[in-house]
Amino acid sequence: MRSLTDPSLLERIRRAARQEQFLDVVPAEVATARFHVAIDLAPLPAEAVPLAAALGRVVAVPVAAAADAPPFDRASMDGFALRAADTLGATEAAPRRLRMNAELLACGVAPGIAVAPGTATAIATGGVIPRGADAVVMVEHTEAEEGPEGPVVLVRRPAVAGQAVAYAGSDIARGETVLRAGTLVTSREIGMLAAAGLATVPVVRRPGVAILSTGDELVAPGQPLPTGGIYDSNAAILAAAVTEHGGEPLPLGIFRDDEATLEAALRQALDQADLVVMSGGTSKGAGDVSHRILSRLPPPGVLVHGVALKPGKPLCLGAVGRTPVVVLPGFPTSAVFTFQEFAVPVIRALAGLPAREEAVAEARLAVRTPSEAGRTEYVMVSLAEDPAGGLAAWPLGKGSGSVTAFSQADGFFAIDAAEQGAAAGTPLQVRLIGGAHRLPELTIIGSHCTGLDAILDILAAEGTRARSLAVGSLGGLAAAKRGNATWRRRICWTRPRGPTTPLPGPRAAAGAGLAAGAGVLFRPGDARFEGLDGPAAVRRGAADPDLLLVNRNAGSGTRILLDGLLGGARPPGYANQPKSHNAVAAAVSQGRADWGVAIAAVAGAYGLGFAPLADEHYDFFLPEARQDRPAVRAFLSALASAEGRARLAALGFTPA
Repeated sequence: MRSLTDPSLLERIRRAARQEQFLDVVPAEVATARFHVAIDLAPLPAEAVPLAAALGRVVAVPVAAAADAPPFDRASMDGFALRAADTLGATEAAPRRLRMNAELLACGVAPGIAVAPGTATAIATGGVIPRGADAVVMVEHTEAEEGPEGPVVLVRRPAVAGQAVAYAGSDIARGETVLRAGTLVTSREIGMLAAAGLATVPVVRRPGVAILSTGDELVAPGQPLPTGGIYDSNAAILAAAVTEHGGEPLPLGIFRDDEATLEAALRQALDQADLVVMSGGTSKGAGDVSHRILSRLPPPGVLVHGVALKPGKPLCLGAVGRTPVVVLPGFPTSAVFTFQEFAVPVIRALAGLPAREEAVAEARLAVRTPSEAGRTEYVMVSLAEDPAGGLAAWPLGKGSGSVTAFSQADGFFAIDAAEQGAAAGTPLQVRLIGGAHRLPELTIIGSHCTGLDAILDILAAEGTRARSLAVGSLGGLAAAKRGNATWRRRICWTRPRGPTTPLPGPRAAAGAGLAAGAGVLFRPGDARFEGLDGPAAVRRGAADPDLLLVNRNAGSGTRILLDGLLGGARPPGYANQPKSHNAVAAAVSQGRADWGVAIAAVAGAYGLGFAPLADEHYDFFLPEARQDRPAVRAFLSALASAEGRARLAALGFTPA
C-alpha cells in the first residue's frame, strides 16, 4: 500500500478533491455548436468499390450508365416478330397469313434472317428483334398451320409499330446519370448499376473511427477479472455503433491511465483516423488524463469539457487541427448516450449520410421521476400498454454505469434543466431508440426473478414477445391496481399466506406462483456462521459488531423477512441496500460484507454458504379483463408446463 507521504499520490488526491478537471460546464446546444464550428463536416473524398461492396454506401459523384439497357431492341412477350403493316385489317374471321421464317429467336440468339414483307419469325420474351420487324404479336393472337408454301402463321389481330418491343436504351441510356451524388445504395440501386454495366461505384469513403479504451480497471472480455476490474464493454458497443452509422471502426485496445502511453496512442490514432473516440478518461477523478493530453496537442485542443446533461456531464469534445476528438465518460450508459448525441452526427456527415430520422411516440409517465435541477436529464424508458389503450413510459431506474440500459430501453425523454422531476401521468414525447417498433405482447411489471426469466425464454421460443420490467414488488402492485399484469413477491413462513398489501381490483392468477428458499448467505468456512440455522445466523450477525450486513431495498420481500427477524435492530451495514439477490451475493463473495439474505439459487451460483430461513413466494396478479388474452394464456401455460417446471426446478424454484 502506498503511503500518504508519496508526493504523486498526494497530488492526485488533492486534484480529485478540487474537482479541477471540469473547465466549463455548458448546455448541450452550446457544446454542439462549438464542436461543429471547429471541425470539417463535409463528406469524405470518393473511393471506387466493387459493386458487391457498395451496399449501404453513399454515392460520391454522379454515376453515368456505361451501356444501354436494354442493349438491343427486344421482345417483351412470346410471339412472332413481324411488320405491323402486314397485319392491317386482321380479324378472327379474316386473319392475315404470314410465312414463317426458318429460325426461332430465343434469349441470347442473334437473328440470322431478316423479316421480309409477308413473313414472321417466332420469338421468345427477351429475344433480339430481327431486321425488318417493327412489332411482336403475342402467340395467343395467332395460329400456326401448314400451307402449300410451308409453315404459316395466321394473325387474327392487327399490330401497331412498336407493339411489344422494348427498344435499346429505353430503360437506361448510355451516358445517362443513373445515380446522383448523395444517394444511399440499396439492393435496388445495385440492380440498376449492374444493368447499366458498372462493375465499380464511386462512393464516399467510410470515416475511420479510432476507438481507445482508457482506465486501469478495464479488462478485455474473456480474460480473468481481478478485484476491482470490469470488462471493457464500451469498445464493443462503440465499434458496432460506428458500423451502424456508416463508419469503419478501428479498435486500438485498452490503455492504462498513464499520460505518456495514452498520449502516444492518441497521436497514433490521429495519424490514421478521421475521428478519434476515447472511452473513459474524462470525469472528476484524479486518474482522468485524457483532457490534459488533448490540451497539449496542436490547437484548437479542448473545446468543451463538461456538458449540462445527465447522463453525460463529463463529456470532453476537442479537435486537433480539423480532426475531431470525442472523449466519452467511462460508464456505459453515459458513453453510449453521448456517443449517439455528439459523435454519431459527425460520423454520418463524414460518411455522406443524412441525419438520423428521429421516431417519436406519445406516452404518459408511469411513475414520478425525480431529477437534479441544473442540467437536462435524459431518462431511459420501456413502453407498455396502459389500461386506457395508450402507452405508459416506465423509467428503467438504472444508472449511467448500466450496460443494459440502452439495449432494454425503447426510448428516452428529457427532463428540463429547470425542473426537479416529472410527475406520474405527465404527457411525454419519447424519442425511440432504433426507430419505431412493436410493443411486446405481454409485459410483466414487478420484481426481477431468474425464474420469471426462464418462463419468458420458453415464450420467446414459442413466438410470444414478452418483457419484464423490474420496478420492485410495491411498484408491481401499483401497476396491477392501474390495470397492468404484475409479478410480486411475498413471504411465507410455513404455508402460503395472503399478500401483505391490500390489492383491490386485480386477482391472483390461479395456480400462478413459485417458491424459492431464502436464507442467510455467508462465505464458506466462516466459523461464525457454519452449522447455524437461518434464525440463529441472523441473531449472530445482528449481535456481532464486527460482522457487516448487506441488506435489501425497502419494500422488497427479503427486506420484510429480515426486518421481522431483526425486531428493530440495525446491525452494521443495515443502510447498504442493493436491489437484487445477486448484489447481496456479490458483496458477501467479494468480502465487502459478511452476511446477507437472498435465495438459495443465488447462493449456489456464487459458491456461498446458506442457512435456510423461509420460503419466499412469488405470486402473479392480473386484471380480470386481461386474463383471456392469448399472451397471458400462453404465459400461464408455460408456467404450468413440464418444461417450465423443469427449468424452474433447476433454478431452485418449486410450485407454490
